[in-house]
Amino acid sequence: MSAATVASEPVSTEPVSTEPAIAEWQAIGVTVRLVVTRRGTLGPARELLSAHLDRLDRACSRFRPDSELMALADDGRDQPVSALLAELVDVALRAAAETGGAVDPTLGQSLHDLGYDRDLAALPADGPAVRVRVVDPSAWRRVRLDRPAGTLRLPRGVRLDLGATAKALAADQAARLIHDELGTGVLVSLGGDIAVAGSAPDGGWPVRVQDVGGPVDGPVDGPVDGPVGSPVDGPAIGPAQTVGLSAGGLATSGISARRWVRGGRALHHLLDPTIGLPARTPWRTVTVAAPSCARANTASTAAIVLGERGLAWLETTGLPARLVALDGAVTTVGGWPRD
Repeated sequence: MSAATVASEPVSTEPVSTEPAIAEWQAIGVTVRLVVTRRGTLGPARELLSAHLDRLDRACSRFRPDSELMALADDGRDQPVSALLAELVDVALRAAAETGGAVDPTLGQSLHDLGYDRDLAALPADGPAVRVRVVDPSAWRRVRLDRPAGTLRLPRGVRLDLGATAKALAADQAARLIHDELGTGVLVSLGGDIAVAGSAPDGGWPVRVQDVGGPVDGPVDGPVDGPVGSPVDGPAIGPAQTVGLSAGGLATSGISARRWVRGGRALHHLLDPTIGLPARTPWRTVTVAAPSCARANTASTAAIVLGERGLAWLETTGLPARLVALDGAVTTVGGWPRD
């Protein structure tokens, strides 16, 4: 593939364990997986990645009251922002422009209103019915970022959510940082948003793409979709594929894992910006390979949100992609390798 050579998150795109040194832990609400080709660099690489994720969390977490993002005022005035948050917002706004607003960073209030106001694991099993409110799908166009001046202006009533791009951008940044500092080939996976840098193992980094998280060497068996709230750390569920990633990034978006219930109604986190509610889509997961993880995640998210138009839109990008329909049927475009 041109963008990245792959083998196949919503939920779960997990690097397969091979000979290089591997570390895995929990941070920023996801499973972090770090793999390096030079085994002696694993300790320093983990320190670099952990520090980078801490900076990310302090800059843009929606679930930390002390984060820089949560301190932003939505009163239409210019306010100072750090260089890191400015970069994160810049990438999010460019993603909105590239997708015609399908990947919208101004849906923070809608996600809060739908009950997604803390880490998914901390959400109650059910809650009150959601409140429907009018949303402005063009609000992202009125966000004003001045990176040279280090200022940001939010329209009144707008709260940011950078989830569609921030984690993927962090994977890109961390992979480059570790490679530049330590001279090792590296793979960084943040909840399945994967970026690589430096020399890859022969055949590329083996990555397994599957519908629900689980042991990367586990069996593919069971029903296509579990009930809302079912654990995502069991055996792989649904169609799976292993691909080799040699450069760039890989990301999967989907509606099967980040789900919760309000008023007895199952919800997911990929919202249709025109209505501020979970997108109605024929796709359970979309996986994309691209020159960067940030671009891959932008494309995979847009394809889900665009619904019936998602496949045609993806084809215009030329990026290798794998789409799994609600019934488990797999469609590939852009030179994605067949099973």
